[in-house]
Amino acid sequence: MSVSSLGYVGLGVTDSDAWAAFACDQLGLMRGVSSDGVTKLRLDSRDWRIALHEGDEDDIIYAGFEVASTDALSDLENRLGEAGFPVKRGDAELLAARGVTDLVVAEDPAGMSVELFCGLKDRGDMPFVSPAGGTGFLTGEQGLGHIVLSAADVDAFRIFYSGTLGFRLSDKIMMGPIALEFFHCNERHHTLALVPVPLPKRLNHMMFETLSLDDVGFALDRCVAAGAPLTMGLGKHTNDQMVSFYVKSPAGFDIEFGWGGIPVDDATWRIGHFDKISVWGHKRE
Repeated sequence: MSVSSLGYVGLGVTDSDAWAAFACDQLGLMRGVSSDGVTKLRLDSRDWRIALHEGDEDDIIYAGFEVASTDALSDLENRLGEAGFPVKRGDAELLAARGVTDLVVAEDPAGMSVELFCGLKDRGDMPFVSPAGGTGFLTGEQGLGHIVLSAADVDAFRIFYSGTLGFRLSDKIMMGPIALEFFHCNERHHTLALVPVPLPKRLNHMMFETLSLDDVGFALDRCVAAGAPLTMGLGKHTNDQMVSFYVKSPAGFDIEFGWGGIPVDDATWRIGHFDKISVWGHKRE
């Protein structure tokens, strides 16, 4: 058993209004139903995908990984315990806050809360409509996108995410002496990537994938018009072949906005090794 997808992300941000405006106006996310001071954002038919909590972190504070069933959840709960990772069941208050039917909570080696859940509801009564227009985001069984985390103790991260939660290695990119490692849990080329050095924030970047290359271009135009700081211009990655750009969010970490990532078929996939991150572009601004 393994996790199925990245279901949701919680961010601690000093200015949730600014972050929500950036996400909706420039990137095309949609405001969801917010409560208890938490601003929720949507990318698809799910009730929410991103939660903005007012705080000083300006960083990721939890990641929610979806599992296929309550049996799969119990299996992962047992595996975490057997591997020596403390785990606890979510209480009724946490289940209500997340809008899920079942949930367990653990911590990764950096102390980030990792929530394993099932039953995040769809909002058939409230279809996703991007305020920026466009064709929408690639989600479904591939989840909301990917996250790239600082992993100073990369061996411990591998044990937690790959050895215990079931993430599988897609490939590696060598950046000088540093190996960036990319892991999948479904057809998305990577749902998780690890940077094996200490960074100022846990979250290096988060990625949203659109259904159309034009949507990437339109979002890039909106970011430029709004004066949002680009960190890397348009380019194409070597490993997942995604065409994307990177923009700095109001919280200081980057958002990758892209299209065209290649899918992984575990039956035929071979782990790749690359010596650069991009085929072309992705010039630092």
